[in-house]
Amino acid sequence: MKLSNFQYELPEELLAEYPSEHRDEAKLMVLNRKEDTIEHKSFKDIVNYFDEGDIMVFNNTKVFPARLYGNKEKTGARIEVFLLRELNAESRLWDVLVDPARKIRIGNKLFFGEDSGLVAEVIDNTTSRGRTLRFLYDGSYEEFRKKLNEMGQTPLPKYIKREVEDSDEERYQTIYAKHEGAVAAPTAGLHFSKHLLKRLEINGVELKELTLHVGLGTFNPVEVEDLSKHRMDSEEVFIPESTADAVNHAIDTKRRVCAVGTTVMRSMESSVSADAHLKPYEGWTNKFIFPPYEFSIANCMITNFHTPKSTLMMMTSAFAGHDLLKKAYKEAIEKDYKFYSYGDAMLII
Repeated sequence: MKLSNFQYELPEELLAEYPSEHRDEAKLMVLNRKEDTIEHKSFKDIVNYFDEGDIMVFNNTKVFPARLYGNKEKTGARIEVFLLRELNAESRLWDVLVDPARKIRIGNKLFFGEDSGLVAEVIDNTTSRGRTLRFLYDGSYEEFRKKLNEMGQTPLPKYIKREVEDSDEERYQTIYAKHEGAVAAPTAGLHFSKHLLKRLEINGVELKELTLHVGLGTFNPVEVEDLSKHRMDSEEVFIPESTADAVNHAIDTKRRVCAVGTTVMRSMESSVSADAHLKPYEGWTNKFIFPPYEFSIANCMITNFHTPKSTLMMMTSAFAGHDLLKKAYKEAIEKDYKFYSYGDAMLII
């Protein structure tokens, strides 16, 4: 499999700038790998594909308002600062991306807001766009984090060209988000409403959670034709024992184990025991899944329609089978499915 296998042309009007009006009323395409069939449903119809004893695993990471705008000292130039990762809470050191990067050098100071008291100093260059910033703020750590949240915006993906709106704060977040740390939403989970989760529970489907704090590395373009040479950024993962136990019981009783999203699939495939069961885990993963790949844990997956040449599309291709996925994307375009983070969904069984 080469990078060029994952290229396709998307008509501009199919890029979802907004989510569907109701979470569970997005379109749902159902891919059946055994039958080699494609069905077209509404997302809330997903309840019809799961029975008592089946398990769904969700990523409960919470997106924080990671995009800030500051002004450079002296020139006042407007600089976008995208918070990637807190390096040291005590020293208030952060890994960030800056744009435009060419204007930002070590020693520069950035001021956020009129009288916010929030200033940052550039102390290191990490990559061409990346910098390490030390934030200067007089208050306590809790007040500093509160200030970051106040000043920050919901980090919608760059391909959404419109301004961030108030509704994005709620809609670019799953309803079960708990642990703050992601700079992008685990988008397959955006389609679940409280009502839909309740219906699944009533049907006897077990709902379990893990945490993977989604970083921008997930969305970094693959730039090598030979996929084996691509390196993923590491992301932090927590798989609790209760989730591992429930998943392993479902495996042993031959039930459906459904990964809600590529982040859940990657997390589980990063912690597989010798006998193909899920192990509890706390640490980091940089696992990159592309075809051909033998999956150990999940036998079912929910995902969105991903950007061309993305690692997300590659993983979905490995799970669905490349020919079926290509057919599905072609049909999705013909039937006006919406693509990317705010777009429609796919269930692969």
